[in-house]
Amino acid sequence: MQSTRNVVVVGHGMVGHRFVEALRARDTEGSWRVTVLGEEREAAYDRVGLTGYTEHWDRSLLALPGNEYAGDDLVELHLGSAVVEIDRPARTVRTADGCTFSYDALVLATGSYAFVPPVPGRDLPGCHVYRTLDDLDAIRASAANASKSKSPVGVVIGGGLLGLEAANALRQFGLRTHVLEMSPHLMAAQLDEAGGVLLNRMMRDLGIEVHTAVSTQSIAPAQKRKPLRRSEIDDSLRVSLDDGTAIDAGVVIFAAGVRPRDELAREAGLDMAQRGGVLTDSNCVTSDPNIYAIGEVAAVDGRCYGLVAPGYTTAEVVADRLLGGSAEFPGADMSTKLKLLGVDVASFGDAKGITPNCLEVVVNDPVKQTYAKLVLSDDAKTLLGGILVGDASAYGVLRPMVASELPGDPLALIAPTTGGDAPGLGVGALPDIAQICSCNNVTKGDLTEAIAGGCCDVADLKKCTLAGTSCGSCVPLLKQLLEAQGVEQSKALCEHFSQSRAELFEIISATEIRTFSGLIERFGTGKGCDICKPTIASILASTSSDHILDGEQAALQDSNDHFLANIQRNGSYSVVPRVPGGDITPEQLILIGEIARDFGLYTKITGGQRIDMFGARVEQLPEIWRRLVEGGMESGHAYGKSLRTVKSCVGSDWCRYGQQDSVQMAINLELRYRGLRAPHKIKMGVSGCARECAEARGKDVGVIATDSGWNLYVGGNGGMTPRHAQLLAGDLDDETLIRYIDRFLMFYIRTADRLQRTAPWVEALDGGIDHLRDVVCDDSLGLAEEFEAAMARHVEGYACEWKGVLQDPDKLARFVSFVNAPDTPDPTVSFTERSGRKVPDLRPVSIGMPTIRPLQEMS
Repeated sequence: MQSTRNVVVVGHGMVGHRFVEALRARDTEGSWRVTVLGEEREAAYDRVGLTGYTEHWDRSLLALPGNEYAGDDLVELHLGSAVVEIDRPARTVRTADGCTFSYDALVLATGSYAFVPPVPGRDLPGCHVYRTLDDLDAIRASAANASKSKSPVGVVIGGGLLGLEAANALRQFGLRTHVLEMSPHLMAAQLDEAGGVLLNRMMRDLGIEVHTAVSTQSIAPAQKRKPLRRSEIDDSLRVSLDDGTAIDAGVVIFAAGVRPRDELAREAGLDMAQRGGVLTDSNCVTSDPNIYAIGEVAAVDGRCYGLVAPGYTTAEVVADRLLGGSAEFPGADMSTKLKLLGVDVASFGDAKGITPNCLEVVVNDPVKQTYAKLVLSDDAKTLLGGILVGDASAYGVLRPMVASELPGDPLALIAPTTGGDAPGLGVGALPDIAQICSCNNVTKGDLTEAIAGGCCDVADLKKCTLAGTSCGSCVPLLKQLLEAQGVEQSKALCEHFSQSRAELFEIISATEIRTFSGLIERFGTGKGCDICKPTIASILASTSSDHILDGEQAALQDSNDHFLANIQRNGSYSVVPRVPGGDITPEQLILIGEIARDFGLYTKITGGQRIDMFGARVEQLPEIWRRLVEGGMESGHAYGKSLRTVKSCVGSDWCRYGQQDSVQMAINLELRYRGLRAPHKIKMGVSGCARECAEARGKDVGVIATDSGWNLYVGGNGGMTPRHAQLLAGDLDDETLIRYIDRFLMFYIRTADRLQRTAPWVEALDGGIDHLRDVVCDDSLGLAEEFEAAMARHVEGYACEWKGVLQDPDKLARFVSFVNAPDTPDPTVSFTERSGRKVPDLRPVSIGMPTIRPLQEMS
């Protein structure tokens, strides 16, 4: 029997970890002992999701599953162990701390490093690269200083994939952001000119200033001047461009590309590729037959690949080779998909159309800000590649079609439709050889075989095939494929919870669990995702009066709830104070006007009888809230899945047709249900007579006055699928009306699916409105008392979320890194004429802000 051999892996990134996983999964006889030497202090983490670190600052959430190999006696992991020398004749490696490890096979997975162009001043404090968790911690510290400086500005040098990720991070830090790109448009490696120009415009609309066809000449300390306040810091840098302009910034990030970390191999005398990287053949073997290279450091047949998917493929190849297989690197899918600040960008296959005699089908809609291009073979039958900007919803299906014959008219695959799916645009149209998951090289045939073998949900498919376990962009296709194969889908909330939302609501209600981590530890698996985290956050908010930014709940919220304001298309925020029933005092009107004037905000009367103030930056929100709260106003929860407004007509006080006091009833309802978190937003209306001036039957809860009381309608809504509310009960007195609404809302909150409006919820009930009437009016389930008690607890525990932030220094600290921007002479939001009305200019602006202090006492 052959003795166990030693393989040493240099580098513990995503690709190095994938190699260890692949080798251990296949090496059933234990013929290889693995030693992993990682330079970073963290075990392998999701570097593709690096920007997500800025949302929670919890390193453990990025950790790759099983990255410490606990319980595996054949894997030995050493972190913080940088390899400094390879002794090829002795077959050993030496680490910086003097340890020596022998190998029978050596796998280089050293990855790449961030390229920093030779710009004078590139080493100054405040200059960073965007590569590791430590890099982001350093950027965060510089951003905190920059927010207190003369220039609360960040500059990113490089407008590719990594550059836009870095720009997004700076935006999350609250800095005005500039992106510098040498090419005529962003993402020049992935997009053609038309798609790139649209992306430039969309980024500018989001408040990111884009400078193209420029290069950086130098970086130097900006001219010093006396700080405006004692707390102000002035460590700004002046970034000078070759067009003669300059930008003063507190943070500069180099995102100008990466280079393979091949210095260790170079010093060991291994052959190098012409443009860098360790030269390997298609088996990933270097010029030394005992040494392999995988991932970004490997130049397979002379070419380095900078994406995780081909890196994973090289890891699989080497694992197979070490076990006697004959796998070869088949080439790489360089498809990319990016979504930042709501902007979709994708490219796949021959996106630039370099194939001789290829044809292009293009749909360019600058009004809707969408661009789609398909590159076809010269006979227009085979898809070669494509580009999607603004709407990348078709990416999941189109990318696997590359090199396959199209199922129909190419234009129908990307042209907007008035209803229904485009012909052939579905997973059923794909051939079995279509690659569904490019990261892990999983085809449709692999997935259908797994389904036939017993996989019955997305989690099973992930575990069996590894599809969807990397970037996750193919997960929707997995569900579609299961449905197409006739597999009944689980009602599980997501892959991390086998329970439905309603079941999780009952679990949380019946236990004392008040944290996401506690819930997933006892009833779920993994770390959670963007489906279960906000859903659990909503349930926790629905079952207690805790502030949504308390403790770990804060990290569960989406961008709107995270800042208690609605993010707008230009990256600014809107502020909507509550105006119960549309009833507002002259003093409150004046206050809103003064705030809008002082902060340069655009104002608009909403459809829910409120005033929306647009254009606020993150650092301005606390001071705006302070002035509103001190003026007797509170959060209108326009940002939350909760009660929005209760619209009313003027009712019997003023209208000669009014039969009941609709204004007072609307005020009573809005004050009762304000802050009530739900699966989706809730809107109500109260009309004082059958003339329906409050449009109550278009609301989730509609109340219409009669000569003897109120008619109660439920399950209406506007939006993409308008519904008229249905009559639940008629001629109700005030007390009964409120009791029925209490029951209706609590029944909905407990049993609806995530993001399900009341209209489809009512339609989906077994028995529909009749069953609902039995539950609400006749208490057929015996839950009425429980529903009413739950609502009473909500009413008693309600507190304004804005006020909660102002009274709590820890919550207010979320804004500290950007709320001390000094007063500057920069103009406030400017307005332009469009279609005969004034609208805000979407360019980023700088508005002076006083220092925010915690609100300790407030009446």
